[in-house]
Amino acid sequence: MVKQIVVLISGSGTNLQALIDAEQQSQLGGHISLVVSNKKSAYGLERAAKASIPTHTRTLKSYKDQGKTREDFDRELAEYIAAEYSPDLVVLAGWMHILSPGFIDKFRGKIINLHPALPGELEGAHAIDRAFDEFQQGKRQRTGVMVHFVIPEVDKGEPILTQEVPCVDGDSLETLEDRIHAVEHQLLPKAVKLVLDKGLVPQ
Repeated sequence: MVKQIVVLISGSGTNLQALIDAEQQSQLGGHISLVVSNKKSAYGLERAAKASIPTHTRTLKSYKDQGKTREDFDRELAEYIAAEYSPDLVVLAGWMHILSPGFIDKFRGKIINLHPALPGELEGAHAIDRAFDEFQQGKRQRTGVMVHFVIPEVDKGEPILTQEVPCVDGDSLETLEDRIHAVEHQLLPKAVKLVLDKGLVPQ
C-alpha cells in the first residue's frame, strides 16, 4: 500500500519541488496526493499542477470575511484533508501559518515541519535573518536546518533530522540563505522517507 502524503505550502514551493523530484526518483517513500496552499498566488501551486498533483487553496482571509476564526480555518481544513485524502503524513514545507490544536490533534504524530534553524535555536519566523544578524554581531558561527514533528508549541517538536550550516566570513544574507535552502532540499525528502519507511512517531 503506497503511503499518502499531503504537503502544505505558502510560497514558491522550492521544497515542494524537492519532494516532487524525490518521488519521481522513487526516493520519497510515498505519493504526494495533495498540495494545499493558504495563498492563491503561491507558485508552488503551479509546480504541483505541472506534476499532475491535485491542489486545494483555502485562505484565512475568506474565513475572517465570514466572521469565522483561525481555529475554524484550521479545524475545517483538517477535516477536509482527513476525509478526502486520509494522509499517512502531512508535511509543512514553507507553510507560513501557525496551526492551532484543532488541526494538529487531527494528525497527531503525523505532521512534520521544515525549519531553517537547529533545535532550541531561532524558533519562529525570520530564522535565517536572525541567524545572519547574530553572525554579523559575532555571536554565531553556524546555524542549520531541522525537520521535526509538529506540536502546538512552535518549532519545539521532536527533531527527526538536523544538519548544521556554517556561517562563512564574507557571507551575505543571500549566500547564507542559498546554503540553507540547498540543505533544506536534501534534508526534507530524507526525513519524509525516514518517517514513512520506519513508521517513526514522536516519543
